[in-house]
Formats: sequence, C-alpha cells, structure tokens
Amino acid sequence: MKQFAQLFDRMDSSNKTNAKVTAIETYFLEAPAADCAWAVFFLCGGKLRAPVPMRAFRAWAIEVAEIPEWLFDECYDAAGDFAETAALLFPNPNASIEDDHPLADWVENRLAVLRALPEEEQKLLILDSWNRLNARQRFVWNKLITGGFRVGVSKALVIRAISQASNVPEDVIAHRLMGDWTPSAAAWEQLRAADNTDAEVSRPYPFCLAYPLQAPPESLGPVTQWLAEWKWDGIRAQVIRREGRSFIWSRGNELITERFPEIQEIAAGLPDGTVIDGELVGWNAERVLRFADLQTRIARTKLSKAILARVPVTLLAFDLLEWRGQDIRGTPMRERRALLESLGVRLSPAIPGASWEELARERTKARDLGSEGLMLKRLDSPYSVGREKGIWWKWKIDPYSVDAVLIYAQKGNGKRASLFTDYTFGVWSDSKLVPFAKAYSGLTDEEIREVDRFIRQNTIEKFGPVSTVRPELVFEIAFEGIQKSTRHKSGVAVRFPRMARWRQDKKAEDADSIETVKALLD
Repeated sequence: MKQFAQLFDRMDSSNKTNAKVTAIETYFLEAPAADCAWAVFFLCGGKLRAPVPMRAFRAWAIEVAEIPEWLFDECYDAAGDFAETAALLFPNPNASIEDDHPLADWVENRLAVLRALPEEEQKLLILDSWNRLNARQRFVWNKLITGGFRVGVSKALVIRAISQASNVPEDVIAHRLMGDWTPSAAAWEQLRAADNTDAEVSRPYPFCLAYPLQAPPESLGPVTQWLAEWKWDGIRAQVIRREGRSFIWSRGNELITERFPEIQEIAAGLPDGTVIDGELVGWNAERVLRFADLQTRIARTKLSKAILARVPVTLLAFDLLEWRGQDIRGTPMRERRALLESLGVRLSPAIPGASWEELARERTKARDLGSEGLMLKRLDSPYSVGREKGIWWKWKIDPYSVDAVLIYAQKGNGKRASLFTDYTFGVWSDSKLVPFAKAYSGLTDEEIREVDRFIRQNTIEKFGPVSTVRPELVFEIAFEGIQKSTRHKSGVAVRFPRMARWRQDKKAEDADSIETVKALLD
C-alpha cells in the first residue's frame, strides 16, 4: 500500500502526461507482480463491488474522529471528497507509519473479504486498517473501498507504461487486457510476456474510435478518399466466431452473448476465425428502432418471447478485424470492407456521394432513419487501437435544443463540492415551470462561478441538498433524443442533456413551452 500510495502522489502532483507515464512505468518495474496486476486493474478504472454500506462507513469515521455529524458534514463540504475527509479526520493524520504489506495483500485479504463479513467485523477490519496507515495511504485505501479511485490517467496511458516497462508493443498489451482480465501475479506475467500466442479464443480486439468532426468536411480532402456510413444509435459490439464457438463483446468490455440470441444465430453462420465490428440495433420492418426501445432489452436478464418479438435486434456490420484466423486490422479499410461484403451479413450501408455537398444533403435524412449522422472513414486507413486523428470522424447532426429556465440547483462532487453545478431546468406549462431536464456540463469555469453566486443570492427555499432558485436564468439545453415518459412531470425524457449556452439575452418568460418540446416527438 505504501508503494501504491507513493505512485498516486507522483501522478496526482503532476499534470504532465509523460511524468505520469514514467511514474507508472517505474512502479511496474519495482513492484511485486501481484501488486502490478492490481495496480493495472485500479488505474484502468476497475472497481470491486462496494464492500461496506456508505452509511456505516460514514458513521465509523465520525465515531473515530469524535466529532458531531454536522461538523463532519461541514468538513466534507469543504474538502469535497468523502475519502479525503475520513482520512484527514482520523487521529494523528500526519503520523509517519511504515506498513510494508503489499497492495495485493490489502486488496485480497482485506478489501475483497469485507463484503462477506458481518457489519461489526467490517468495522473492526476498517478501524484496524486505518490504524496501520498514514493519512495519504489511508486516503488511497478509502478511495479503493468507496470505488472513487481516480488518478487522471486513461487506460491508453497505462497501456503505454506497461509497454515501456516490458518492451511489448502497445497493441498487444491492449489486446491482452480485453475480455475478462482478472488481476493476479500470473496474469501480470502473461500480460508482459514476450510470446504473443496466448490470446484466448473469446478475446475481442480493442475498439477503433472516432473523433468528432469540427472542421468543414471539405478540409478532409477529396470525397473519393472516404467511406461514408450512417452513425447508428445502438450498442457497439464485436461478434467473434472461433473454434466453433460464438462470443459477443460490447465496447464496455462486457460479454453479452446470452442477451442477444438473434446475434448468436448470425455468429453461428460465420466461418471460424472471424471477428466483425458493428452496431447492435433494434430492428423491425427493415428499419432501426429508437434506442429507447433497445434499452428495454438491455435492462432484462431474462428474455421473454414477448420482448424478443417486440424489440428484435440485428447486427449492422461495418468492419472486419479477423479473417480466417488472421488479424487483418492493418490492411486498408477498402480491403476489409470488400471481405466483409463477401460474408453475406447485413451491412451498415455505404452512402454514395460524388461531393461533400451531396453527403451533406444525405446527412439531413439521418434523424428520419434513426441515425445520429454520418461516419467518415478514410479508405486507406487501418483499424487502430482507440482514437487516432485523421482516420475516422463522427459527422453528427445538430442536436435538438430548447430554451429552459434554471429552477433547482445542487452542489457538485469532488473539486466542485463547494459550488452549485448540478442544475434542473424547467419549461412553461399553463403559466408554471415544470421540470424538464437535468444538466451539469457545458459551462466554463467562470460561468459556473457566476451562476453559483446567483444561486446563493437567489435561493428561495431548500429541500435537503436541493435549492429552489428564483426563476430568472435561461439556458439553451441541447440533447440527442426525446421520448414520452410517464415518470417525468413534463411527460417527456431527453437523452444526453447539456447546456449549450447561457441565454443572457432572454428573460424567463421567453423560455420554451412544454408544447414546443412535445412537438419534437413528431
């Protein structure tokens, strides 16, 4: 734990990417194998299931600190982080304690067993842990317990550090980390092994991702150098057929084979040694269903005949990563597409266009087709790991937008715990404002501070952490989708709401009505 906490400090004290990668690489070169495995797990965003109830964890911290609840809450409000508050309030927080038990021991013999213990034994183990650690180590330990461990590094940077520490190419490391990777000393040794013949039969490839297109498409060069496809709103997935078995992996690294029997049938008809990248979409009457319909399938662990009939799913294939057992990601897009077409699966159709103007006209049809816009893929591009600028672009349609009034506010978390940053917006209905959407992104830091000042000076009443705000500020709220909802007072639910801009040119009475919002459903 001491060594891992030191790694956290080195990364937390620098905003330079290379310094963080070097710190991780050094840790991998010096730490025991099992510790390296668990470090990979946590640095890549892995979490163990919450081992103790948060209410109990909070009560134990208050008891040990010997302070009243209100004072703990005030400290929490100032620090903005529960794990840090509990660590700093522990007696003698600056004591120099040297506990050399490895990270793997702390995780496997303490953290992993906590959940199975009675609450009183959980308390004893937690208190004993706090006694063995100094303030910084205690902070990291609390982060692991609460599932809030974040260090400002991406999985790609962790992969780079492993590659530099082991001299194994980054794409090989990324491939080995895909699938159900379980931390252990053996898993670490396999991860950094020079031999690259250890891929499991089910393991997917790292996904190639696209950047949003922000410049005019003409800046990409001749349109003839690009493949244009629809950008579908479904579940990105890889369909694998190897050794007579089928596997379906989501982009979230989740094995979802059993949830989609229709796709299993498609996979069973593929030749061995085939991996397809595509989008799982609700599909009925030869068209894509709304993502909201697909969500009713995602949430089900058991699939009834009724739900299978109501929301059938298909694969819209758009890339081929493995062919006859060979990794073909390095071959040009046009060649991979030609091989994909020979498989006889349903393709995400290529959109013809002799000019960027023609493609722009096609793009206007996206919403009617259940699409989010266009994907632009360079015909000579390889299938890369993660995002690589210049090869794949998302040319999305403009979002829906509504002018709405700020009516409720709540403080944020972490560094924003002392600021009001989580907002609820309302639209007009019969001369009253009804809650329409919640949003917390889209404003600059300066705007957030200005809105925070307004909220503090114009709070009408409070309900727990929520403040009712004088309805004066108007914001343009952008969102990707809208559907009817009986769970919301407005009668609608929107997807991915965010603040597009602060409409300081408008008064509250100029905001949109619920009738205007519902007209977007048509």
